[in-house]
Amino acid sequence: MTPNAPASRRSRIRRLASQLSVDLSPWHSSRDFRLLWSSGAITIVGSYLTLVAVPLQLKQLTGSSLAVGLIGAVELVPLIVCGLWGGALADALDRRRLVLYNEVAQGVCAVLLLANALLPHPMVWPLYAIAALSSAFGAIQRPSLDAMTQQIVPHDQLTAAASLNSLRWNVGAIASPALAGLIATTAGVSVAYGLDAATFVASVLLMYRLRPVPPSAGAEKPSVRAILDGLRYARSRPELLGTYAVDLAAMFFAMPTALFPFLADRLHADWSLGLMYGSFAVGALVVTLTSRWASRVHRHGRMVVWAAMGWGAAIAGAGLSGDVWLVLLCLAAAGGADMVSGLFRSTMWNGSIPDELRGRLAGVELLSYSAGPQLGQVRAGGTASLIGVRGSIWVGGLACVAAVGALAVSLPALMRYDARTDPHALALRAHRAGATAGAAPEPAGAEPAPAGAAQPVG
Repeated sequence: MTPNAPASRRSRIRRLASQLSVDLSPWHSSRDFRLLWSSGAITIVGSYLTLVAVPLQLKQLTGSSLAVGLIGAVELVPLIVCGLWGGALADALDRRRLVLYNEVAQGVCAVLLLANALLPHPMVWPLYAIAALSSAFGAIQRPSLDAMTQQIVPHDQLTAAASLNSLRWNVGAIASPALAGLIATTAGVSVAYGLDAATFVASVLLMYRLRPVPPSAGAEKPSVRAILDGLRYARSRPELLGTYAVDLAAMFFAMPTALFPFLADRLHADWSLGLMYGSFAVGALVVTLTSRWASRVHRHGRMVVWAAMGWGAAIAGAGLSGDVWLVLLCLAAAGGADMVSGLFRSTMWNGSIPDELRGRLAGVELLSYSAGPQLGQVRAGGTASLIGVRGSIWVGGLACVAAVGALAVSLPALMRYDARTDPHALALRAHRAGATAGAAPEPAGAEPAPAGAAQPVG
């Protein structure tokens, strides 16, 4: 062994460690990203408490897997209508205002859920009505949230920003479901709803400090025509259509969350309910914490396809297993695969869609990654009533693998996508570079004024 061998080995280990880590550059470079990230970190904790509490309360009130699955159906229509309209609003209005106002509205929905839970005899229909209302506000808000990223983060940090956003989501999704399961069985679902309402207060205070994010010069007014323009642009980009179709198929066939309360019963492990909801996030967190490598990947479409097939295979394994710990392991693996898919879908979207269309395309994306799980809950509940809970899960997982494979064959543009050569990605990169070069620098050491100071709300 040469004298330099230990030093060379240590150097390789350091390089590997640096590659398998989280890229924090967006956090350091963008004040508004820090505010938005922190706001979301607080909101996600409360939101997951409600995500667990609503189906659990429905199970307690009705005892029906179909009734739990229908929560996805009532959320679907407002999701579709308001998601597309929210995309048009995001391209025409100040995105910061849209995000802030809809955050307040969703906080009110949490208060209404709490009020119903505190009744001597809680009613079933308000759960569906409030879920639909919250879905509408969230659908209007989400395109602005997604479209803001490429405006507040440098172009070469978009993948890192997606990783940090996923880190926030995953940490909250690990802690909150387990906490919600404990709270619901001890203090009751009303405590979960109350904590959710409290987190919205803190989130709104942070969002208020964001700087305005005005629309592009000459932006179209929100209208049906503007929505159709966005849809026509999406149709002209088969690689984008591929990302939407793959995610929709994966979630429709293999999203089993509506069945978790019943699966825990079948496995004689009621204590595992919160862990089931949190398992997806455990796997996703492992991927996020080692995601620095993702910035060096350029064939994003292929990664989306392989990851979606991995998601389906892992869900099938969870349905076939009769051991609760193996089920949790499969769910964690599925969460990791879904994280990889989401990371590269987000990078493709933020890295190749023009700023003036980003909001409307975010509305289309919202349908693909949100409508799929809602429809998947209905599919899972309906199939479970016919072939059983575990059968519904593993059949759906295998159907996901087959459907994604078929889409990969029928959409070659998705498999060919390369960020280094794609004309849309190159054009947006050049545009962002030109905008940055032409921007006036801020005075050294100056702290940007809070958004509320420049543009008061109300």
